Amino acid sequence: MKRKDNFSELMGYAGKHRFLTYASWVLSALSALLALVPFVYIWLIVREVIRVNPDFSQASGIVKNGWMAVLFALLSMLVYFAALMCSHLSAFRIAGNIRKRAMAHVAALPLGFTEEMGSGRVRRIVNESSTATETYLAHQLPDLAGAIATPIGMLALLFAFDWRLGLLCLLPSVAAFCIMAKMTGKSMAEKMRQYQGALEDMNNEAVEYVRGIPVVKTFGQTVFSFKRFKGSIDRYNTWVVAYTKQLMKPMLWFTTAINGAFALLVAAGLVVARGDVTPEFLLDLIFYIIFTPVISVTLNKVMYMSENGLIVDDAMRRIRSLLEIRPLPEPASPRLPKDNSVEFDEVRFRYRNASEDAVKGVSFRAEPGQTVAFVGPSGGGKTTAAGLISRFWDASGGAVKVGGENVRDIPKETLMRTVSYVFQDSKLLKASVRENVKLARPEATEREVLAALHDAQCDDIVAKLPRGIDTVIGAKGVYLSGGERQRIAIARALLKNAPIVVLDEATAFADPENEAAVQRAFERLSEGRTVIMIAHRLTTVRHADRIFVWQEGQIAESGTHEELLEQKGLYEKMWRDYQTSVSWKVGGES
Repeated sequence: MKRKDNFSELMGYAGKHRFLTYASWVLSALSALLALVPFVYIWLIVREVIRVNPDFSQASGIVKNGWMAVLFALLSMLVYFAALMCSHLSAFRIAGNIRKRAMAHVAALPLGFTEEMGSGRVRRIVNESSTATETYLAHQLPDLAGAIATPIGMLALLFAFDWRLGLLCLLPSVAAFCIMAKMTGKSMAEKMRQYQGALEDMNNEAVEYVRGIPVVKTFGQTVFSFKRFKGSIDRYNTWVVAYTKQLMKPMLWFTTAINGAFALLVAAGLVVARGDVTPEFLLDLIFYIIFTPVISVTLNKVMYMSENGLIVDDAMRRIRSLLEIRPLPEPASPRLPKDNSVEFDEVRFRYRNASEDAVKGVSFRAEPGQTVAFVGPSGGGKTTAAGLISRFWDASGGAVKVGGENVRDIPKETLMRTVSYVFQDSKLLKASVRENVKLARPEATEREVLAALHDAQCDDIVAKLPRGIDTVIGAKGVYLSGGERQRIAIARALLKNAPIVVLDEATAFADPENEAAVQRAFERLSEGRTVIMIAHRLTTVRHADRIFVWQEGQIAESGTHEELLEQKGLYEKMWRDYQTSVSWKVGGES
């Protein structure tokens, strides 16, 4: 029943191309029947050779029957090629539509979704699951139609010559089907889910490991230093070895059964040979010996199609699991922000599958035009809280307000226009500088783009590029440093001109020279805007209107830089430690 549902769902993606899928079945079945005809002509050749032996000059039909066998074999191939052409056109359209729908859905999901699920896992679901359906539709379904048509034609031929020998050929097939049913039952479906899950886990960890390679290489470590990645490989290895051992004996018996028809035929010939062997019986025996390999080939196809059917079941389940994740709900009665203030009112948030809240009953207010800083130990909840402002997630309790309105009641497009977010490691597309900046506002003029780049302190970057703002980043050796990428990202935020700006560790990857330029760009970006700044370098927040010190999901302290130093609390200790670290010199000198 599941496969029927899967097929109906796949046909929903096919549109007008679905008739090509059905045409491929008909053509594949016809090809399978045509492929049986050459065996009849080969048998006719053998029969004539035996009858005229030893005077082969009397053989008159060998050439004709040989050419007829070749003709039907070629015709079968041509029809099969036509079937594959139809199935591939439909399969490519379906796989493409699945990818488009999945990516459109992912784009509609909140940004926090990809952080929680892992970009490697999302990519594997979209790419590999759709590829599995493509293989299934392009090859396996047409082959299944041929595999169904082949036994029908085989039955007619098996019993047309000698029913006893035909029955002997079928006995191993029945045994092979029983073994195959046991291997591809419910337990196999569960095993296939586990297998795909292990692959997905390993793929996701591999992506994260590749991103961490600079750190691993810097400290001279190996893959074993990345325990999560190595653990996923070890789990996959353990699972595959156990699974292979489990199927070893059933596969051995299946292979023996599908190739056992030939042995039975030889045994039958030996039994009959004790008595009189008639030419007719010998001819029939030769036909079945010639024809027997078709049975094993057909059963092998059916078995692998059963396994691939399970792969498609799992692929469709994963695609559905992705599509069933709902975007954050849009407000029934939309409201617009009244000003540029940001307020948390007893806000709580917990990640999925987490044991405790990441943000625990936090309340604060940033007035319009204020620069507010979030500082504190790693894991304190700073980035999570900033993500709630842009509605990367929805708060588990309390209210996150922008302009006096709950962000849940503000339309998504309005909120995106109101809040601009500059990430710790800003991503730039492999496109021109102009196109990267205009992502914020595609209708912007060249003058506006150049003004944003100037205000973001990017004039020196543009000046050294071979084609100026039309230079493609990441092509022909044109690469930017972390600080340069960050300034381009700030130019994008300036062009967007949102009244509220969130800066998440925006100077983390900047060298001293770039940091000074980034700080000047921040000053320009902050003019007339409400700024939420997350920082570990405390010198960047000294002049903030208010500093909130986060610890274990709560605000432990708040005030200006001077007020917090007077409190002699966590911030004062962090400031002392920071001052000590920046005054440290190589070799112990200070």
